[in-house]
Amino acid sequence: MIQPSHLWFLGNIFIYVALLSPLFFFLKSKENGNINRFLARLYSTPLGLLLTLVVFVLEAWLVRPETYETYSMTLHGFLLGLLAFLFGFIFVYAGCTFWETVKRWKWILLILAVTLFLVRHFVFELQAPDYYKASESCLWIFGIFGLGYTYLNRQSPTLAYLSQAAYPSYILHMLFLYLGSYLITGLDLIPILKLLLLMLFTLAGCFAVYELIIRRVSFLRPLFGLRPLKHRN
Repeated sequence: MIQPSHLWFLGNIFIYVALLSPLFFFLKSKENGNINRFLARLYSTPLGLLLTLVVFVLEAWLVRPETYETYSMTLHGFLLGLLAFLFGFIFVYAGCTFWETVKRWKWILLILAVTLFLVRHFVFELQAPDYYKASESCLWIFGIFGLGYTYLNRQSPTLAYLSQAAYPSYILHMLFLYLGSYLITGLDLIPILKLLLLMLFTLAGCFAVYELIIRRVSFLRPLFGLRPLKHRN
């Protein structure tokens, strides 16, 4: 039986686009309307972040997944991705207000995220309730968004290169992860060194194939989400 492996999420993305496109096109047609202004005001304060967090908590409470971390090929994973896809659009649609809010509150968000993690580690021994994990996850994401908007919100050739390499690397990474595991785990090394070598091997393999093959071969580029090369006359 053929399994989609880690590419199962590509099918989910296709479904998200099909389901949410009517809503997205409607919102785009009302870009300067009441909904846009409402969302801009909502996300100009932490209240918007709190309401978003509540939605993810409700998903965990209603679905009650067997384990919160198991999202591959599950209803929980499908709904989690759907909500992330939807709110990702809403954050951008709300404009700079969302980004200014996470920028302004980033350290508070990160302190809360670290606090929840420490409590989960030392009190719950990592087995916290699902609503707790959903809350902690949102705080980490909002805090990291704030850091990114503060320190990485600028154009650069490196950022442009890495942005293009992200999707091909996602498609390729499992191949090198398995190959690296086969080659490295049997070595007589301490576990942490094996992990670091495996990460380095996977990263180097993905970028080598991207840079030397995918990026330079025009007919391969669309298969990895890239535009074909423009040939000069």
